[in-house]
Amino acid sequence: MNKQFVSRISGVAALGGLLFGFDTAVISGAIPYISPYFHLQGYLLGWAVSCVLIGCVGGALLAGSLSDRYGRRVVLLLCAMLFAASGLGAGLSHRIDIFIFSRTIGGLGVGAAAMVSPMYIAETAPDRIRGRLVSFYQMAIVLGILFAYFTNYCFKDSGTNNWRWMFASQAFPSLLFAGLLFFVPETPRWLVLKGRREQALDVLSSIAGKRVTEKMLDPIESSFAQGSSNSLKDLFSAKYRKVLIVGILIAVFQQITGINAILYYAPVIFKETGLDNSSSLFQTIVIGSVNVITTGVAIALVDHVGRKKFLLLGSMLMGISLTTIGLCFYQRYFSHYIVLIALLIYVASFGCTLGAVTWVYLSEMFPNRIRSNALSATTLCLWLADFLVADTFPVLTQQLGTALTLWIYAICCLAAFLYIWRNVRETKGQSLETIETLFISK
Repeated sequence: MNKQFVSRISGVAALGGLLFGFDTAVISGAIPYISPYFHLQGYLLGWAVSCVLIGCVGGALLAGSLSDRYGRRVVLLLCAMLFAASGLGAGLSHRIDIFIFSRTIGGLGVGAAAMVSPMYIAETAPDRIRGRLVSFYQMAIVLGILFAYFTNYCFKDSGTNNWRWMFASQAFPSLLFAGLLFFVPETPRWLVLKGRREQALDVLSSIAGKRVTEKMLDPIESSFAQGSSNSLKDLFSAKYRKVLIVGILIAVFQQITGINAILYYAPVIFKETGLDNSSSLFQTIVIGSVNVITTGVAIALVDHVGRKKFLLLGSMLMGISLTTIGLCFYQRYFSHYIVLIALLIYVASFGCTLGAVTWVYLSEMFPNRIRSNALSATTLCLWLADFLVADTFPVLTQQLGTALTLWIYAICCLAAFLYIWRNVRETKGQSLETIETLFISK
């Protein structure tokens, strides 16, 4: 195995996650500044924050068919262009409708990259380190979130237009991502899908060496030869119904357990505990740093511990943390940094479990024939769940209070734990073609 080659192409694909994280998290530090500028509150504030997720839904819908038709790499290149346009457009906006449109454009890139980046890595990574390499994608996401938090903090004192620089700074990593994509190949499984066998052999040779190339290619070709590929009719057939339902629910649970409500509105939550803007932004950097560190734990252990154990542990710890934070808000007890500590435990639990492992599991659980469409459907549901959480959080906290809102997310954590315990199959160390047999009805 050529570890240097595999790590390089996986790292480039994972940069889609960096821009995903930046694009979704930059809004958190900008809220205190765009709210008075655009006169945002209540429902309009929720819409300004969550409009990016409408774009994510569109990106998820389109990415499956586009990635099958034009290739994984071409779609990632399109995502990079959308990221750059979104950052510049939002930073230059003088009207709320232009701002929302720009954020929505970025959402198209986020929604597509969320599907295509982990799929690209899963389709190129060797079986025994696939979990680790796909987890690089989640590491890139949390690095993007941390980068956004750090950027927000650096620009907080740059004048009345500070929020413009927060958004516009996204253009540089976007163009870097676009440039690097010209130096990576297409995935061997997409090349087999298109009948380009010799090119697939070349890529597999670069990944695993010529001695095992033919052995690896045979089961890939067989998986596509079982019937027509890229069929929505196949996707919703009885044969694939179970795997699709499991994938959709795992994707939804990743979001309705509340992570993006915490990440988007972290400065608002901290301000409610009595902190000023500067302190709130600084504490979000602490949260982002913990997210990065714990994602590193997932990268180190996911191929040893397994996917299911991580998902169960994360659901349990996140639920306990949210219950604790809710109690602090219910009792109005904000001393001794208990809220910050519980939030850090919550984010840490998410980072090394549902955050990283969900993308690993979704990228590898679907059969080759339906993978792109299945990932499109699951990420579509993920973004719809994310939109529901982000759009309703300001309203729920106004109507029900922060404590009860967080307890609702804690109940979702319990539901996730019970479902994963009963329905998720372990996939570590198995080839993508072997994993196909775990859920498929014969």
